[in-house]
Amino acid sequence: MINQYFKLIKKIRIEKVLNQEEIAEKIGISRSSYISFEQGKTELNFSQMVKLSNILGISLEEVESGAKPNNEKYKEMILAYVRKGSSVDGKILKTKLAKMLYLADFAWFYDHLNSMSGMQYRRIKYGPVPDIYFRAIDELEASGKISIDHKNEMLLISENESSRKRTFKEISKEEMKLIGKIARKWKDRKTNEIVHFTHNQLPYKICSPDEIIPYELITQEDPEYVY
Repeated sequence: MINQYFKLIKKIRIEKVLNQEEIAEKIGISRSSYISFEQGKTELNFSQMVKLSNILGISLEEVESGAKPNNEKYKEMILAYVRKGSSVDGKILKTKLAKMLYLADFAWFYDHLNSMSGMQYRRIKYGPVPDIYFRAIDELEASGKISIDHKNEMLLISENESSRKRTFKEISKEEMKLIGKIARKWKDRKTNEIVHFTHNQLPYKICSPDEIIPYELITQEDPEYVY
């Protein structure tokens, strides 16, 4: 099993700018033991694997399969919602955008038993969000695809003119159709309404703070409460 995931673990650790000593300390082993793990020479026990997956923001299933979330697709989903889910002024609140992304991934899983982006959502105070969300927003702003109104404490996001003609290569027509449905339902509603909705869904309600939310939990929801 190690050969399937140790390269992925190392890659994600480096992307998150974490060193081996930091990881080893957080999961309760020596640095040399962790190095042996990354080299594929030793295994971690279940408890250590749970800690490691939470630190890296991925599920145990992803660790074991070697599957990696699709960061580029996730950024396209962000742009799609900024384009489709914004108000008449072309802007969308950063908090509302995060909730729409969550709904797209979990609603897609509800029907297809796999998520749209492959992201793992963490249960934080303000709602379910993947660790990469804030970095992805910053990268889109840095690349000139979006603008953020930093004068507003709620952070309003809009798509730049140069990005509006962009076509999405990672998102399928069926996935875009679902994104459109979610955008139409929530774009004219207040942010606290969608926050209330996601906080009262089963996946968020039964998970502990900072826990990765299992996608499988959404399958227990009634269809009208999926998005």
